Amino acid sequence: MLLLNKFTTLPAETLTAFELVCFRLPKASRRPQKMSEDDFRQRAIPVIKGNKFEDFIEDQVFEHHWGRTITDGDNTGFSTQTLSFNPLYFNEPYAQSMGHDKMVVNPLLVFNTTFGMSVEDLSEGGGLFLGVDDCEFIEPMHVGDTLTARSTVIKKRISKSNKTAGIVTWRTQGYNQHGTLVIQFLRTNFVRFRDPSTATEASS
Repeated sequence: MLLLNKFTTLPAETLTAFELVCFRLPKASRRPQKMSEDDFRQRAIPVIKGNKFEDFIEDQVFEHHWGRTITDGDNTGFSTQTLSFNPLYFNEPYAQSMGHDKMVVNPLLVFNTTFGMSVEDLSEGGGLFLGVDDCEFIEPMHVGDTLTARSTVIKKRISKSNKTAGIVTWRTQGYNQHGTLVIQFLRTNFVRFRDPSTATEASS
């Protein structure tokens, strides 16, 4: 049995190895000692996240991870917080009266979720967001549908104004669980160089 706090215990055999690592508490005889900043910096292992400008090639395709099933709570909560008071998004009998089997997922939630799934592959390496163009909502999604996403590198170039980054444009597309295209848009970002000499070499 694993003690999480004085109120909660979990049977250790029900946890995955990852969860055991995350939740295991130090033994009383091994109470954590205060760590100095210097000690922390010596022990820390830096992890570089995200792709850099040099990693992107035109026509390269990224199949983004996981996917996301949009729940009733996701849709109603998002629509309420963004003041999207269209009854299609939170009133099932109304949505059915308009020809839908279930409530329609707020299109802005579809966009944000699709965009969010692309971040790890496209822009997590850092760089200013330059905007979205040609956003198309092609088919409605309904509560309980699962959204997946992929992106294609459309173009890339060295920035003339920012010597630390290039500019990359991707076409990101979202699909439901049946493989039907539901949304697509172009997205452009500054993307940092892995090697700062990239800009110098390109301009010479």
